Amino acid sequence: MKISYDVIIVGTGIAGLQTALHLPKSLSILVVSKDYAWECNTFYAQGGVAVAVDSEDIALHVKDTLEAGTGHCDSEAVEVLCSNGPLAIQNLIKMGFEFDKDKKGNLLYTKEAAHSQSRILHAGGDATGRHLHLFMMQQLPCPILYNTQVTDLLIDENRCYGVRVFHADKIFNIYAKKVVIASGGVGSLYAYHTNARTISADMQGICLSHHIKLGDMEMMQFHPTAFVLGNAVRKQLLSESLRGEGAKVVDEEGKRFLFDYDERGELASRDIVSRAIFDYKQKHHKEVYLDVSSFPEEHFKQRFPSIYFNMKNIGYDLPMQKIPISPAFHYSMGGIKTNLEGRIVEIEDLYAVGEAANTGVHGANRLASNSLLEGMVFSYRVAQDILKSIDNPKEKKHFSEAEDILIKEGDKELKNELRNLMWSYAGIVREKANLEKALKRVDEMLELSIGKLLKLRLLVSKEIIQSALKRKVSLGAHYMKEEIHT
Repeated sequence: MKISYDVIIVGTGIAGLQTALHLPKSLSILVVSKDYAWECNTFYAQGGVAVAVDSEDIALHVKDTLEAGTGHCDSEAVEVLCSNGPLAIQNLIKMGFEFDKDKKGNLLYTKEAAHSQSRILHAGGDATGRHLHLFMMQQLPCPILYNTQVTDLLIDENRCYGVRVFHADKIFNIYAKKVVIASGGVGSLYAYHTNARTISADMQGICLSHHIKLGDMEMMQFHPTAFVLGNAVRKQLLSESLRGEGAKVVDEEGKRFLFDYDERGELASRDIVSRAIFDYKQKHHKEVYLDVSSFPEEHFKQRFPSIYFNMKNIGYDLPMQKIPISPAFHYSMGGIKTNLEGRIVEIEDLYAVGEAANTGVHGANRLASNSLLEGMVFSYRVAQDILKSIDNPKEKKHFSEAEDILIKEGDKELKNELRNLMWSYAGIVREKANLEKALKRVDEMLELSIGKLLKLRLLVSKEIIQSALKRKVSLGAHYMKEEIHT
């Protein structure tokens, strides 16, 4: 097998695949997939892609994004996202991708929470991510190395030379001129999440082990409406578009209690709706539901086919039957610190893009459906930056292929304990005392004889907890309970 490439891309979501597609075919590129290529958050994305509907809407899209981020966004990054979004969508359509249209052939836009107008494009109803992923895979000109766990970055004197991987029961190094981390967020750190099973913060943990900075790791977004019953690790997401198009959040008596928390009700930002549901369930000990009965059945089946058939398979008769819901971890605004070209500034020849990266574009709370757009816009910038120096001579180095034991006996039990710990103490509502308890237990686990993969999870969990402790005042998705009493 070839062990040297021009570019290695870690991850097969929109950010990784789009980076590969933006690079010339003359380059040797390897995409590394932890599992099957479709086991990524892009594949499961339902809502769609947020994009300005015309030039006048760009400023409004910027404003909505900044407001959702509650003053914590990097304004330059937001300008890049919103002003470059329309061109990214046009290029995708020129390549042959088809978004949903009306009978006259006009693009259909829907509305989601915290957007001032309808600007969400979708495909296949609520299967936008699946359609996008299939389309990009069909266009991909380079190989994918499947079922491959990246165990380390090959770094020496602040320069990256490739990755170490575990594949087909072997550990070996793969060298490259440039490495792009597009591995997604941190979902599997939490007991309840909507993420693909591969999303477990490995690359963030590897970066921490090399003293590479992470940013905004206290900013974890919880999706307000997920079906969390059942034993599946990934919980069934119930798209925000449902609420944007008329679904209601109600209690057992049918009360729409969200208006007690925010005048926008179901259309308040995700952090507000999540906390409201969490608080209401705790205070009133009542079940909370998503009522979709306002949708005619045929329209619901056509507009939200994934949700319709997935919930039908579980035993729910939609749209007549109400769905019990709970918030679940959904998205990490924090990630590996990069500049606006995706470069990790401490390490030469190393990039991060998509949810794995932290450009500051989402601030303290991601605006709904901005994530797919981020993957499209910033992957282009990464590719362009790579091309500036891909031909520069680079010293060849050899790294040892020795690796720590990846998994040890007892790791699974500790991993499940960690997931419950993070959900309970570093979740939707946080308290200083509970964060300190979680930090103490994480430190204890780090002292145990554990496998490397668990250690990476623990390092990232510790970073989230410490970041939450440092930010003593609530901001966006980071909510400290003590403030309620002041």
